[in-house]
Amino acid sequence: MSHRFVWIDIPVLDLDRAVAFYSAVFGEPVRVESGPGFRFGLLPHSGDEVAGCLYLPSDDNKPCSNGPLVYLNVEGRMAPAEAAAGANGGKVLQPSHKIGPHGFRSIVLDSEGNRIALHSMTA
Repeated sequence: MSHRFVWIDIPVLDLDRAVAFYSAVFGEPVRVESGPGFRFGLLPHSGDEVAGCLYLPSDDNKPCSNGPLVYLNVEGRMAPAEAAAGANGGKVLQPSHKIGPHGFRSIVLDSEGNRIALHSMTA
């Protein structure tokens, strides 16, 4: 097994707003997928990378600022990703800081109120 995490669902209240937020933070587009009865934003990925989506939850789930912390790879783009978070309806809770030999992280609230971590091995 190469990945412990295989998929991540990020609940959102406004899919278009969340797609704009994550596209800006990643610096590449989040693609909207749809079909009969569903619509979601597919997070950028390639090959066998772990992927995820932005989705409109049912009543049993909602965005949360104190649940599990998901780390998103913004390798080499920490400063632009933090700036994009703030400029696109999010909020930087903890600016980029070293996490020992594991690189750097920034904790932000996304445009929907979810607490997420941005991660890069380089500052």
